[in-house]
Amino acid sequence: MSALKDLLNAQIARSGPISVAIFMQDALMHPVHGYYATRDPFGAQGDFTTAPEISQMFGEIIGLALAQSWLEQGAPDPVTLAELGPGRGTLMADILRATAGVPGFHAAAQVHFVETSAHLRGLQAARVPQAIWHDSVATLPDAPLLLVANEFFDALPIRQFIRAGNGWRERMVGARDGDLCFGLSDATPLAQLAHRLADTRDGDLVELCPALPGIITAIAKRIASHGGAALIIDYGDWQSLGDTLQALSGHAHADTLADPGAADLTAHVDFAAIAAHAGPAAHSRLTPQGVFLERLGITARAQKLAAGLVGESLQAHIAAHRRLTHPAEMGDLFKVMAIYPARAAPPPGLDR
Repeated sequence: MSALKDLLNAQIARSGPISVAIFMQDALMHPVHGYYATRDPFGAQGDFTTAPEISQMFGEIIGLALAQSWLEQGAPDPVTLAELGPGRGTLMADILRATAGVPGFHAAAQVHFVETSAHLRGLQAARVPQAIWHDSVATLPDAPLLLVANEFFDALPIRQFIRAGNGWRERMVGARDGDLCFGLSDATPLAQLAHRLADTRDGDLVELCPALPGIITAIAKRIASHGGAALIIDYGDWQSLGDTLQALSGHAHADTLADPGAADLTAHVDFAAIAAHAGPAAHSRLTPQGVFLERLGITARAQKLAAGLVGESLQAHIAAHRRLTHPAEMGDLFKVMAIYPARAAPPPGLDR
């Protein structure tokens, strides 16, 4: 049994079953035994690969889209260039390289990272040493904000509820014979899920992310007050329905409860919840990642980069382009939504 599993068993023995959100929080962010506190999870040697690690094209496209929004809004100086959950710092490094030729952008931009893992902060500092780190979006400057969140919201802890008549039973994590197991609370009406009674049936499972409203509201308030844009890129859909909690280890699915702290845990993002908390700013239509990248010219960029490649390098480059854009790979599963000032145009590649 892992050390964290021992701790969770002891907690459950003292206080009773815990929510899925508490389990996820400890499994991912426990300061000693949590997944992000103990390892570099990215890339071929890790447990999963994010879009910036697949190809530099992803970060280049994102960077130029944000820079274009900055130009269209009058090139404010200074401007906060922020990333939530920056991983190894790869995405921001690509953004900075791609925007180096945008007049005045680097002089105005101050890089800020929202990251709670001390281990990952060390990796990020090697790539983007000028960054300023924050534990939450609440401490980002009150200034024009250009923000990207790529595969950030999918890692936030969720609660799961199963409909029972006009009430909801929460899915809980308990213990039996030393192993963690799922169970259900008693049914009770929930005000935050009252609107889902119209589109669910008995037995349907709905997921809520407790941290999402506060984060989105903080971002939207800064953008509405000072200008800027936020690009949120993640896998999910317009509204939560069904159990999407999953564990990944070594690029393969793993048992969610078997070895907490040793596997990544994620859940699909409910973009309707993001839109609901984006006021007083505006939000774009939800757009598939492949469509977004193609609108911004990723194929032309891919062709230019391919001109200097041969053999295995060329084949890997072609595969990376396909993985980012093809509907059967990341192209449809991943979605993009922007938050931007109501008086401004949405970032390039997106519609109102």
